[in-house]
Amino acid sequence: MATIKRFEEIDAWKVSREMCNKIGHLIDVGQFKNSFKLIGQIESSSGSIMDNIAEGFERGTRAEFIQFLGYSKGSCGEFRS
Repeated sequence: MATIKRFEEIDAWKVSREMCNKIGHLIDVGQFKNSFKLIGQIESSSGSIMDNIAEGFERGTRAEFIQFLGYSKGSCGEFRS
């Protein structure tokens, strides 16, 4: 099994990045109209998913990576809600 050297190689990070891009596109084309609070919440929670994966990986320890994956999972719940 190959060792991951950069968080950009993590599939979950790639998927969350793609989701952020799709959300950004939907916002840009006006799918959320003037729902500024909803836009802010969706942008924040979707960005937090990939940010926590990246930050946990960069912390350099398995325990902290696992902890930040938990934060990322929480952000997934927030996004879905």
